[in-house]
Amino acid sequence: MSKQLPPSADWVGHPTVDAVFDVVRDTAAEVRAALPERRAYVEGHNPSGEKVRAADEYADELFAERLLALDSVASYASEERQAAREADDGGEFHLALDPLDGSSNLTSNNPMGTIVSVYDEPVPTTGDRLVAAAFVLYGPNTTMVVSDGESVDEYLIEDAAGGDGEGDGEADDGRKLLREGLTLPEDPTVYAFGGRRPDWTDDVTEAVEALEDDRLKLRYGGAFIADVMQVLTHGGIFAYPELEDTPEGKLRHCFECAPVGFVVEAAGGRVSDGYGDLFETDPDRLHERSPVYLGNAELVDRVEATLS
Repeated sequence: MSKQLPPSADWVGHPTVDAVFDVVRDTAAEVRAALPERRAYVEGHNPSGEKVRAADEYADELFAERLLALDSVASYASEERQAAREADDGGEFHLALDPLDGSSNLTSNNPMGTIVSVYDEPVPTTGDRLVAAAFVLYGPNTTMVVSDGESVDEYLIEDAAGGDGEGDGEADDGRKLLREGLTLPEDPTVYAFGGRRPDWTDDVTEAVEALEDDRLKLRYGGAFIADVMQVLTHGGIFAYPELEDTPEGKLRHCFECAPVGFVVEAAGGRVSDGYGDLFETDPDRLHERSPVYLGNAELVDRVEATLS
């Protein structure tokens, strides 16, 4: 069962969604603390065919146990599970998580994240069924970005930073507001495109060369959340595009593309699958992949025009 949580201010102003994010906040602090001892790969692969680290399994089990204990949660799906797990007593929300985004960065000690999606119907489903989304970034500090689709706020998860919540300026509930009403800067400066350049389609290569002509700086670190935070902070565009041999790209629609796009659009940006609104896509499979382009709307529009 999930532990008793302290009273807290709203995350998004919806009490049952706020309870989900309270659990995410506390659990993320424990996941962060456990990472050094869980770097090794374990036997087997996840449903997408990727190797799994002990940290992936640990984060998935911990989030599942804690979140399914909430009355408001009807089901829990993750990148590490073949199918969603239903709660004993059905609630109103269906959660889809990437418990540890970028876990391949563990060995090199680079940033990772956790992505949380709150849907009002079971996944797989369209992005317009999202009620709220959040992601945690395990960087030099542990931060959490939260959106209800209308606005975006960023918090420092202070328990993970080692504070005791007393006498050091820390919030009583283990978080401190860093940026309220976060919006994309109007003068973008960074871009990040995944995949090997030789594997890009000709249209993707043309789109990137146009971005480089605008003197945007390359910022790509191999963890989706870390790269997206560069875009949210400095303005720009992130993409994991279609490739010559994998036109579906790499990132999962329900676990990664839709929730992070939900946050970016609430920050004044746009998300596309390269040919139109990503939220109009109705995935057939839980682990279905999709190309994704997100960031400042003008940049996404330009790339989309090149691809189309």
